[in-house]
Amino acid sequence: MISFWQLWAEAAGLVLVFMSMVWLVSVKVKNAGIVDPFWGLGFVLAATWYAWRLPLLNAYQLWLWSMVVIWGLRLFAYLFLRNFGKPEDYRYAQFRQNYGPERYWWFSFFQVFMLQGVLLAFISVTLLGALYPSEPGKLVWLVAGITLFCIGFVFESVGDWQMARFKADPQNRQKVMDKGLWRFTRHPNYFGDTMVWWGFAAVAVYNGYPLAIAGALLMTWLIVKISGVAMLERNLKTRRPGYDDYIRRTPAFFPWFPKK
Repeated sequence: MISFWQLWAEAAGLVLVFMSMVWLVSVKVKNAGIVDPFWGLGFVLAATWYAWRLPLLNAYQLWLWSMVVIWGLRLFAYLFLRNFGKPEDYRYAQFRQNYGPERYWWFSFFQVFMLQGVLLAFISVTLLGALYPSEPGKLVWLVAGITLFCIGFVFESVGDWQMARFKADPQNRQKVMDKGLWRFTRHPNYFGDTMVWWGFAAVAVYNGYPLAIAGALLMTWLIVKISGVAMLERNLKTRRPGYDDYIRRTPAFFPWFPKK
């Protein structure tokens, strides 16, 4: 059977080729923001490659592969539909302005697409740890993994749906979303995404690969400190009147009852 790290290296190479193809499309449409929807598809690609190259999957490994596919396709569809027909995301538009439109097509290959490809490949080690054949451990880890995934998927998908409905109402322009799951945490989608990955990590521990939680750790750091919560908070504080009050009464990440 193929070794653990050889299989990971194969998937990493496949992911980088995939991201290079997405980059070529971005150059054609002059929009580096298309990388965001394809982030989820990259994990579907990696997990499917792992599953295809390994011997016949057992029940819990087949469940995990299915959940990665469902999670990744939902994320792709949501972000693609949200961004379709709209200008380039402000983050990438700012980079384009800083580097110059004539040069950014090349800078974006390394700064956006290869960077995200490398991160995606590293994080996918959590999926490989959960899928690679081994002697299963204590059942509590599998139960914890399924539970965390279900909680996370509900928070992420329902939170996205509630925000999409909120933004679709013109009367909510410049208002702060503080209903539904957004009443208990300022970022239910990011909290849910993190729980999904810790669900995968728990399955990896059950499968005998505790070091594979490194991927979930990296994903958590990116979501909380780099490209998720921290970046969005800085932006919303300047663009949304009343957001400071929302911060005072609503937990930033872990859901809890709002302060009066």
